[in-house]
Amino acid sequence: MMEINWGSPLTFIVSQEGDTQKFTTIEQALYWLRKKWPIADRNRELAIEHVDAAMHCLTTVGAARSAFISAAKTAGFKPATLMAAETAALC
Repeated sequence: MMEINWGSPLTFIVSQEGDTQKFTTIEQALYWLRKKWPIADRNRELAIEHVDAAMHCLTTVGAARSAFISAAKTAGFKPATLMAAETAALC
C-alpha cells in the first residue's frame, strides 16, 4: 500500500505525561482518528470525513489537515512546538 504524504509532519502532545505523536501521513491520521482518538465528537467525525475524502481525491489534503488539527484541539492535544515555546519562555 502506498502512503500519501500530507505535507510536513504534525506533532502533538497527546497525554498529560507529555507523550508526543508525530503524524506524517494521512493514513496514520485516519488510523488515529478511528482507533486511538480520546473523544468522539463532531470535530472528530468531520476530520474522518475530510481525511477519507482526501484519500479518495475528493477534497484537498489541506482541508483534511485543517479538519484534523481542529479535531486535535478539541481532543485536548497541544502542538508540540507550542509546548516547546512555553517551556523555553519559563527558562
